[in-house]
Amino acid sequence: MTVPPETMGDGLITYAREGDVALIGLNRPDKRNALSDRFILALGQAVARATSEARAAVLHGHGAHFCAGLDLAEHSEKPLFEAIKGSRLWHRTFATIELGEIPVISAITGAAVGGGFELAASTHIRVAEHSAFFALPEGQRGIFVGGGGSVRIARLIGPARMGDMMLTGRSVGAAEMERWGGVSYVVPDGEALTRATEIAARVAQNAPFTNYAVLNALPRIAGMSSDDGLFTEAMVASLATMTDEAKQRLRDFLDKRAAKVQAPPRADG
Repeated sequence: MTVPPETMGDGLITYAREGDVALIGLNRPDKRNALSDRFILALGQAVARATSEARAAVLHGHGAHFCAGLDLAEHSEKPLFEAIKGSRLWHRTFATIELGEIPVISAITGAAVGGGFELAASTHIRVAEHSAFFALPEGQRGIFVGGGGSVRIARLIGPARMGDMMLTGRSVGAAEMERWGGVSYVVPDGEALTRATEIAARVAQNAPFTNYAVLNALPRIAGMSSDDGLFTEAMVASLATMTDEAKQRLRDFLDKRAAKVQAPPRADG
């Protein structure tokens, strides 16, 4: 079932659905999709809707860029406590993506800068076009990351590389960011949204409990001691096999009704 596009949050977000995949679009192209608190609230509403009616989601930007980060015009006028509350709003909203119920794939075009990179880091799979670029210019702006980047981006690419980006303000291309671990797939220009949607449709076919466990158990296990992590893994693995869907899928595999894992295509064709 296809649900035609509509807007949310006074037009800041577009929302559509293709089967089990929700398509969430950042819709402020004249500002390179710079994020304000009002924008973040609308994004949270779209994520909540996707969670209630889809099994995976794609996050993308309208226009040439994914997201240029924080709307500095709004941020520069905030009193101290309001700035803290704004940062915590971003934290809560991005957490509903990272530790949510459905996988979210980001389709990255153009700039993923500052808060835009932080938003992408909260998604589970990042698909970037060849010309996409990443930057953390906070050092040159006299500010600091406030959307969870010090945790999520640092875990993806390491604190040393993140520190380099913040101190120097340099941009990093998609291919290098893939080598660093910040990008999952690099695709030709013009193909990020299509590829991200294909991946989302594929992961939407997984058992919902397994997807939920991947999203919520893996990050927590990563922060545990080895012994605690292995114990938690045993509990989650056992719970997963107890679901009716897992039992049916295992029967299908044993009865040769399910496809086997195939080797990837050779790079030389």
